Amino acid sequence: MSDQLNVLKNELSHHVVGQERVIERLIVSLLANGHCLLEGVPGVGKTMMTSTLAQMVGGTFSRIQFTPDLLPSDIVGTRIYRASKESFDIELGPIFANFVLADEINRAPAKVQSALLEVMAERQVTIGGVSTKLALPFMVLATQNPIEQEGVYLLPEAQRDRFLMRVPVDYPTFAEEHEIARRSSMPTRTPQQVLSLDELVALQLQANALPVPDAVQDYAVRLVMATRNPREFGFDSLDGWLSFGASPRATIGLLAAGRGLALMRKHSVVQVQDIYDIAYDVLNHRLVLSWDAVTRGASVDEFIVALLERVLAPVGW
Repeated sequence: MSDQLNVLKNELSHHVVGQERVIERLIVSLLANGHCLLEGVPGVGKTMMTSTLAQMVGGTFSRIQFTPDLLPSDIVGTRIYRASKESFDIELGPIFANFVLADEINRAPAKVQSALLEVMAERQVTIGGVSTKLALPFMVLATQNPIEQEGVYLLPEAQRDRFLMRVPVDYPTFAEEHEIARRSSMPTRTPQQVLSLDELVALQLQANALPVPDAVQDYAVRLVMATRNPREFGFDSLDGWLSFGASPRATIGLLAAGRGLALMRKHSVVQVQDIYDIAYDVLNHRLVLSWDAVTRGASVDEFIVALLERVLAPVGW
C-alpha cells in the first residue's frame, strides 16, 4: 500500500472503532471511482464513517437526509423564474459536491431515489433540458437500514446496480463495544485532511492503470456470467435460484474494485485473490432471487458462497 493510502486508512481507523473490512471497502470504492452503499442497523456508525472519510479527502461535501417527503428537486435542483430577468435560472441542488452522503437512502420512495440514476452513472444532471456536469472526483456514499425495518423502501434494481459495492456493517465485538464506551466520554477529535483532490485523482489513475492478466479477467467474467446461466457453467444445483443475474456493469465494477484492492495491497498486477476477495461486495446487491428460492428460504449470500466455491480460479495468478 502506498504511504498515502496507509495514512488514510490509519487516520480513518482512529475515528472508527473496528470495522476494518468496511474501512478497506470504502477506500477501494474511492480508488475505483465508484459509489458505495453501507447497510446496517441504526447506530453502528455508518454515517460517521462516510462523513469522516469525505473530510479526510478534502473537496466539497454535502449531506442529504433522505425522508419520505423529499422531492427530486431537493436533490438535483430545479428551475426558478427570475422576474427581474423575465427568464428561468437553474438552481443547482446539494448533489453538486465532490462527496455526497445520502443518509438513510431507503427512507425516500423510488421516485426520489431515481433522481440519482443519471448523476451516479453519467456524473451530470439534466434540468429543463440543460445538462450540467459535476465536478470530479464525484462519489455517492449512501447508508441504508435493512429493508425489514419499518418505514423504508426497497431501492430500485437500476439504482442498486449503479453502486459499485454494498458493504454490510455489523455490530461491534465485545472489546470494540468497550472501546466505543470509553471514547464516548472523551473530547471528539476533528478528522484531519490527509489527501488533496489532486492526490486522490492521481491514486485513481494509478489504480486504473494496473494491468489485469487475461486469465484474471477471464475469471472475473466467468463469475459474472455464471450468475446469469449457472447451468451453462455446470452448476445445475444453482439453476433457478435467481430471477436476474449480474449485468455487464458488474463485470466492469469487479475489475475496477479488484484494481483498487490490488493497489492497496501493493500488487503490480491484479491477482485472482483480489477479484475473489472483493466479489461478494460487488455482486451481493445486484442479484435478484427467484420466487422459488425465496420460498425455500434461500439467500443471495448462499448463492455467492456457492459460486465462489465452484468457479475455478486460474492456477498461478
